[in-house]
Amino acid sequence: QVQLVESGGGLVQAGGSLRLSCAASGRTFSSYTMGWFRQAPGKEREFVAAIRWSGSGGNTYYADSVKGRFTISRDNAKNTVYLQMNSLKPEDTAVYYCAATIRSIIAVITTTRGYDYWGQGTQVTISS
Repeated sequence: QVQLVESGGGLVQAGGSLRLSCAASGRTFSSYTMGWFRQAPGKEREFVAAIRWSGSGGNTYYADSVKGRFTISRDNAKNTVYLQMNSLKPEDTAVYYCAATIRSIIAVITTTRGYDYWGQGTQVTISS
């Protein structure tokens, strides 16, 4: 069982930055692929970024809409995954969720169905 707690959301102006954190419980954090998803009002939850566990190369993947602006990283010693968000746009406004899975296939870890554990979400609001 893995428990995830996100933090770092807030209100920022367009062009600004935020860093989200997701603290995970459990001693096997380093064995999980970690992902970030977001859900805007009236929309489905969508993939943002993922980072594989180290044994699978620790590769990172991004949605096209955030590529070049967002960076996912992890600190296995702290059981924490981060999402650095730069050049934020109003369309980035959403609730951001952290998720964990033991899976590592790209086609799976870029979908909500690929994840077994979810955090409660943190609100990110970007003003224009």
